[in-house]
Amino acid sequence: MSKKRQQSTKFITRDILKSSVFGAFQKLDPRYMLKNPVMFVVEVGFLITLVLCFVPNLFGDVQALAGKLPAASLRTYNVIVTLILFITVLFANFAESVAEGRGKAQAETLKKTKKDTVAHLLWDDGSETEVSASELKKGDVVIVRINELIPNDGEVIEGIASVDESAITGESAPVTREAGGDFSSVTGGTTVVSDWLKIKIAAEPGGSFLDKMIALVEGASRQKTPNEIALNTLLVGLTIIFLIVIVCLYPFAVYSGVQIPVATLVALMVCLIPTTIGGLLSAIGIAGMDRVTRFNVIAMSGKAVEACGDVDTMILDKTGTITFGNRLAADFYPVEGIDKMDLIDLSVLASLEDATPEGKSITDLGHKMGSRVEKSMVKKMNFIEFTAQSKMSGVDLSDGTRIRKGAGEAVKELVLAEGGRIPRDLDKIVEEISKLGGTPLTVCADHKVYGVVYLKDTVKPGLAERFARLREIGIKTVMCTGDNPLTAATIAKEAGVDGFIAECRPEDKITEIKKEQAEGKIVAMTGDGTNDAPALAQADVGLAMNSGTQAAKEAANMVDLDSDPTKILEVVEIGKQLLITRGSLTTFSVANDVAKYFAIIPAMFQLVIPQMNMLNIMKLTTPYSAILSALIFNAVIIPSLIPIAMRGVKYKPMRSEKMLLKNMGIYGVGGVIVPFIGIKLIDMIVAPLLAVLGL
Repeated sequence: MSKKRQQSTKFITRDILKSSVFGAFQKLDPRYMLKNPVMFVVEVGFLITLVLCFVPNLFGDVQALAGKLPAASLRTYNVIVTLILFITVLFANFAESVAEGRGKAQAETLKKTKKDTVAHLLWDDGSETEVSASELKKGDVVIVRINELIPNDGEVIEGIASVDESAITGESAPVTREAGGDFSSVTGGTTVVSDWLKIKIAAEPGGSFLDKMIALVEGASRQKTPNEIALNTLLVGLTIIFLIVIVCLYPFAVYSGVQIPVATLVALMVCLIPTTIGGLLSAIGIAGMDRVTRFNVIAMSGKAVEACGDVDTMILDKTGTITFGNRLAADFYPVEGIDKMDLIDLSVLASLEDATPEGKSITDLGHKMGSRVEKSMVKKMNFIEFTAQSKMSGVDLSDGTRIRKGAGEAVKELVLAEGGRIPRDLDKIVEEISKLGGTPLTVCADHKVYGVVYLKDTVKPGLAERFARLREIGIKTVMCTGDNPLTAATIAKEAGVDGFIAECRPEDKITEIKKEQAEGKIVAMTGDGTNDAPALAQADVGLAMNSGTQAAKEAANMVDLDSDPTKILEVVEIGKQLLITRGSLTTFSVANDVAKYFAIIPAMFQLVIPQMNMLNIMKLTTPYSAILSALIFNAVIIPSLIPIAMRGVKYKPMRSEKMLLKNMGIYGVGGVIVPFIGIKLIDMIVAPLLAVLGL
């Protein structure tokens, strides 16, 4: 990723801070606050205490507390509670604004790449018309020449060219896009740097992937996810329960002879309801989307990101995902009675003009092993290209010798047809290479088999360790490949996947996904071709490659702009981190109530019920200092946790049971201990100030 893109990941900048402070005040609108019921209750409490600042006897507090607290001191107390509640609401809004601000800052960077360019619209008669890119409709055909911007997302229908996608992906190296195959999709805002492309527009104006990405990172189209809605429902339930408790507490206190100021009841309610997680919940969700986007992945919804955290099974293609995809020559295996150097020379002769990675690797390896064939030999041969029908390629020499290399069965048929015989150990060599996970390439000259070239598709380094990490958190990995079962088993063992599907067809992927889903599992898969589209649509998490076909991208719910099939592994970990962060901060928030309970309840009743002083284990100075200290801690803990909400709880793959115990230990126990320390320290600062004010 480019340096510029990396710098954009800075936690908070001056511009983000400025916009977040402004946004915190904007969000005070009750119509907006209703979307967050917990913080809306806090705002209502603020409004009640604000009224009490001007009308302290609205609920009879002055008469009830006559002789115990002067009217001026009660007014001062109400003002302090009001200010703390106001700051609490502002801090919660600030947390959400910071998350949105980071997204908007990134969106501004993306918007710079989106220009209203001139497009060359092609008509059926071959004529061209210059139009604004914003006027293009889905189905229009345009031609884009060298150094011109691609006006909108589309599919290459003619031509081949290098495309600079650095404006979208941050990577400087151009990529090749061509008609047909799995590399025909292009993204609006990228630049053609060689040749030309004829493109069929696949998106309406404002509906391109870049437009969707901008909307998502700005938070404009973020919808609450199912887990977020469920947690929000729980928080609302807890809030209602504590409201009922507070309402019932007042008559109980009156019956016991305790006169409680209404501001104290509001403070108790705000401290006991889950304000910490209520204030951070939206920020956590927005930050999760932000982390995925900064990873150059477009998630069509927050639900897709969240589903990543629940993935149980991962379906992965072998070629390009688990292996590099280019089969390279690793060794030469002569059949019985053939000198190895003769096999090497014939293999090199057959590959001198073979421009494929396999052909080049055979030539390179052959020369490293001492091949006697010189490059000038190309003048004395006629190259025969590989075809799907013949399953062979090779050369015809000027002396009439025909050399062929290709699939074992095809070569055997050719040799037998010309009256030759098949060596007894040929099948054994082919089987041995297959067991090694390689591809056997049989070589013959005229009617004689000379041996087999061992082509090896190398497993990407580090994948075995990554699959082991996924296994630790209970995710099963399944490799799909068109290889025979023997080769598939060898590659699967080397890569460390849990299972494989050999000789896999597109319908086999769908069958496997449905089978896993029928068992209640969440399934993720990657793909880039049109034949992958049905499986991507069926999977709970479908990650399509940006270099792939339009059909694949439309079927998936996530698109990787870098077109790296292995990125699904990181995306799953981001989803896990999102869920863990939300769960950890919820645990911390609920655990906070224990300390607040020991701070406020004894303070409310200890003057009338001296035995309650036993619960004042923090030895807080006065009832009012205890209540205000708890309220201040409740406010300042929200901004203190913003960095964790933004960056996420540090994630390390492990079993869910172990992870639960670890987070309960850190955020559960920590959520109990930290408030005790924090409230006591605040009390030591606040108590002397309150004494001056007569509280």
